[in-house]
Amino acid sequence: MNEVNGLFNKFLPNEHVDSIFEIRPEDLKERGIKGIITDLDNTLVAWDVPEATPEILQWFKIMDEHGIKVTITSNNKQDRVRVFSQPLDTSFIYSARKPLSYAFKKAQKQMELNKEEIVVIGDQLLTDVLGGNFAGFHTILVVPIVETDGFFTRFNRKIERRILKWMRKKGKLTWEE
Repeated sequence: MNEVNGLFNKFLPNEHVDSIFEIRPEDLKERGIKGIITDLDNTLVAWDVPEATPEILQWFKIMDEHGIKVTITSNNKQDRVRVFSQPLDTSFIYSARKPLSYAFKKAQKQMELNKEEIVVIGDQLLTDVLGGNFAGFHTILVVPIVETDGFFTRFNRKIERRILKWMRKKGKLTWEE
């Protein structure tokens, strides 16, 4: 039974926030964080919004001004991730195959930072949090921007709801849905 608990704990984020905008560079720097690996769809913008909003542009600018490197890591296709990332002048990894560790490790290598200096941010337990935890990073779960999702994400959300229900029952969650 401990093995089951250990596996379920890999789905548990280190932090939970309502929005990416709650993540401030001053707070990150205070904890020694110098880099962010972030998901794109439903984390930075709604999954069907092709470009960064003015608020996201400002968030990236503030992170840059504080010397915090940001890499967008998405399971989406190259065109989607490139079109979004290039105007932000930020590095990106597409077709990341999260939750596999490869993309997280690649982002870390590109940033030339230690694991302890990086946080992983995303809206999904099954890809962002699980992958970030398995790769050994501090993970932050954000509330999805919109409740609609693409086909595969809808499937993931059903599994996530069951995991969250189990975690709530075990007293492992510190936030409300």
